[in-house]
Amino acid sequence: MGTRVTPYTQPEQESKKRQVARMFDNIAHSYDFLNHFFSLGIDVLWRKRAIKILKAHLKESGTQDNLHIMDMATGTADFAMETMRIGGENLRITGVDISPGMLEVGRKKVERKGWSDSIALIEGDSADLPFNDETFDAYTVAFGVRNFEFLEQGLIEMRRTLRQDGLGIVLEFSKPRYFPLKQIFHFYFHWLMPTMGKLVSKDASAYSYLPESVDAFPEGDQFLSIMEECGYRSCKTIRLTGGIASIYTGIK
Repeated sequence: MGTRVTPYTQPEQESKKRQVARMFDNIAHSYDFLNHFFSLGIDVLWRKRAIKILKAHLKESGTQDNLHIMDMATGTADFAMETMRIGGENLRITGVDISPGMLEVGRKKVERKGWSDSIALIEGDSADLPFNDETFDAYTVAFGVRNFEFLEQGLIEMRRTLRQDGLGIVLEFSKPRYFPLKQIFHFYFHWLMPTMGKLVSKDASAYSYLPESVDAFPEGDQFLSIMEECGYRSCKTIRLTGGIASIYTGIK
């Protein structure tokens, strides 16, 4: 599983969940700008790729109308809004996050798009979701699972809310393996990003926590094994942009 890292204090002083919520509340005002800036806009392409995979699965399974999809760790709702591209009749998306500050920004974005009737954003915890069994046709989570305090419990709980044959899609940072991208990524993530993030967000810990949490995350085959242990089947991974990010999929 790797070493547990937290944004601020040690876990015994304050839970990781509470620290992550506080961190995102602190940086909510600058999150979208920094997120797209640091990824050079590539994160938009990663989300589009994930939605393409989701759309293909829904088409194959014959479920294209009256869909209800959850976007876990929705943040400012970028992935939730991207999911609107799936289309179909009566598409509903429920975004869930532990940060009220991020959700407030997300609701304003959704309202500006005129999608408030289709996208609902609620406060909630991945380890204890306020939904009945088999509520959703699929779920997405982008750059969020490494922030879960209890990774396995979150994966099991999200699976519980899926309908049979529903798809879970996880988009998460990973680490390039080969020269020179490996070295460039390390410098960018561990030196440039924390320095610039501190200047713009005014939270010194948030952007030093990011590379630490990526380093500690059980990526690749290790994460697929965890998904399988949590009850998912047909688990697959796709590495993106030389391994800077990965898409993981699993079926209930």
